[in-house]
Amino acid sequence: MTLDRAALAAALIQETGDAAFYSRLIESRPHLFADVAVFLDAAELVQMQRIVEAIEAVIRHPAYGAAVLAWTPAGAVRDFGPRGVFMGYDFHLGRNGPALIEINTNAGGAILNAALARAQRSCCSDAITPEFMDMTAFDTDIAEMFAKEWRHQHETGSPATIAIVDDRPGEQYLYPEFLLMQRLLQRHGHEVWIADPSELEYRDGCLRRSGTRIDLVYNRLTDFSLEQPEHAALRAAYDDASVVVTPNPHNHALFADKRNLTLLSDSTLLAEWGVDPALIRILSAGVPATERVTPDRTDRFWSNRKQFFFKPSSGFGSRAAYRGDKLTRTVWQEICQGDYVAQAYVAPSERLIEFDGEKQRRKIDVRLYTYEGRILLVAARLYQGQTTNMRTIGGGFAPVLLTTTAGLSTACQMCANRTEVIVSPPTRMDRQR
Repeated sequence: MTLDRAALAAALIQETGDAAFYSRLIESRPHLFADVAVFLDAAELVQMQRIVEAIEAVIRHPAYGAAVLAWTPAGAVRDFGPRGVFMGYDFHLGRNGPALIEINTNAGGAILNAALARAQRSCCSDAITPEFMDMTAFDTDIAEMFAKEWRHQHETGSPATIAIVDDRPGEQYLYPEFLLMQRLLQRHGHEVWIADPSELEYRDGCLRRSGTRIDLVYNRLTDFSLEQPEHAALRAAYDDASVVVTPNPHNHALFADKRNLTLLSDSTLLAEWGVDPALIRILSAGVPATERVTPDRTDRFWSNRKQFFFKPSSGFGSRAAYRGDKLTRTVWQEICQGDYVAQAYVAPSERLIEFDGEKQRRKIDVRLYTYEGRILLVAARLYQGQTTNMRTIGGGFAPVLLTTTAGLSTACQMCANRTEVIVSPPTRMDRQR
């Protein structure tokens, strides 16, 4: 066990000024944080970063933009400037290295994972903390990220008032993160509200809450196009560019629509567009082949379903996503009638943990939190089942510690070998150990 829960509780209480914060909000979410860390070969993190950089480069290509906007809702076409805070790139560690599973434009958990990273025991001092995970600079980087989003739309100045917006925010599983974000931004001079969209009104050319003007919205809604009636006020203010929304519908259209993976994994198409061959090689190795599920392909996909993972194009949080080998005929009919993509299945690596005296396996995915292509934080999630969840005993968010191909010291190996990664298929580090 690497997590010092007493230190985590103390840090969160100090952060919020709320003596009951940990007992009230964290203890009621027993599977939010795993007790163990995940070890990752530093070379694999470099590969992930290169995949992110290649994706960001292709997304700026005019041909990519034209292809994506062809299936984008009309309200998401216009670009107001913001890049999207807390982009999330999720990876599995496959036999051929890291494989991108999906991209998220409102990836949750970064602030919680920063607190988690600060509360680790120093049992593995030989593990590397990458330069971009300087926790002392993390808060400043986050505040500057929001300031930059404002300047991307307004060029000068900064937002006075920020609203963190989600449906029924107090009921959200990651509500503790909203509170931590509120405190962080308040320390940097902003007035910060946590609000349900029903509390917002668009009046006199301004988005308001209780009469107070909102300058910037940190958008945590999963209505990515802001099309639902209850989000009408926010949508009207966004359309008029009277409020900065980040991430916004345009960000989601460019990055997170699952149909975009069909473009990023199509080497032939990218070559026709004139994309740099070096970028194509990186994407070919790092983005599993993805196709849309269309009527002319359904028989082939059903016959070979065990090779695929099926996802709705506008899905989130692994909802309505299915491993092909788990499909029933009833679910398959729903997939055929919906707007789905089929992604070549890449099995996640697994970590061996000890729980109640028994060794058990937990699957791993690794998330890079980024802004404008730069990594802000690296974290992992441990889980069981078909898809990532925060309900697994012994699972939850876990910090990532880096190792090198030279291996670990004897002391660190003892810790790693007791609880460390069991990868299927094995990685280089497993064979060395």
